[in-house]
Amino acid sequence: MNKKHLSSDKLFLAINIVLVAFICFIIIYPIYYMFIVSISDGNAVLRGEVNLLPKGINLKAYKAVLTYQYVPVSYRNTLVYTTIGVLISVFMTALCAYPLSRKHFFGKNVFMGFIIFTMIFDAGMISNYMVINEYNLMNTIWSIVLPGAINVWYIIIMRTFFADIPEEIFESAYIDGANDLTILGKIVLPLSKAVISTMLLFYAVGLWNNWISPLLYLNDRDKFPMQLILRNIVIGSDAALTKSMSASSDMAIMGLNIKYAVIFITILPILAVYPFVQRYFVKGVMVGSVKG
Repeated sequence: MNKKHLSSDKLFLAINIVLVAFICFIIIYPIYYMFIVSISDGNAVLRGEVNLLPKGINLKAYKAVLTYQYVPVSYRNTLVYTTIGVLISVFMTALCAYPLSRKHFFGKNVFMGFIIFTMIFDAGMISNYMVINEYNLMNTIWSIVLPGAINVWYIIIMRTFFADIPEEIFESAYIDGANDLTILGKIVLPLSKAVISTMLLFYAVGLWNNWISPLLYLNDRDKFPMQLILRNIVIGSDAALTKSMSASSDMAIMGLNIKYAVIFITILPILAVYPFVQRYFVKGVMVGSVKG
């Protein structure tokens, strides 16, 4: 019987390893393929010779992208939007989640119901546009970072994490004369590194990949984020870059190289940041999935 169980365990482990390896390949290969195409010779790409290894390695696509006047500007804009947006979002989410996590907060279920209502029923694009326009936020950074400053699902995750902190800690702080803001800043947040790191990652990815809000609310090209420039390049609507590419016969055959180079440059910061918050990520997400 023990040998049968041992064989079953080994078979189960082998199947898991193969399945995980296959999933990793599905996830990693598109990113790898995108990178090798971006550094390969344009003629080899057009002939379909680039599959596993790059052909005629060169950095002409990256040079073309990085020297394009709007790419550095849009990259800077994206960094600014993401940094400011994440700070605002995490701060506001924590302020909202903390009182909802306290057992003796009067009316917390009512407030939570109102908050969840906004997650289920959205006012729609036109209504949001009218609000942004009415408050004179059009063509400003605030039209990007404020409308989505708080995500209801992230409030629930953070509230659940805060509620899991032992009540004795709060009682001791109250006895020592601390108020709720002091408890939040000096006790709760330092004990919540896992969920805060998770929120930082979630909000950062959302803001970094956001292109629909800039498309609706920004009119000045100098304020466009990288994702909007990427969108214009991928769909071929960026007339300035197309003109600069067609000016050279060498650049004219590198359309796919340039698209992949822009995509890789765009996702690189998120890929670089994730390993530093990965150890907190699973714990922060699992807490919100166990308790409601």
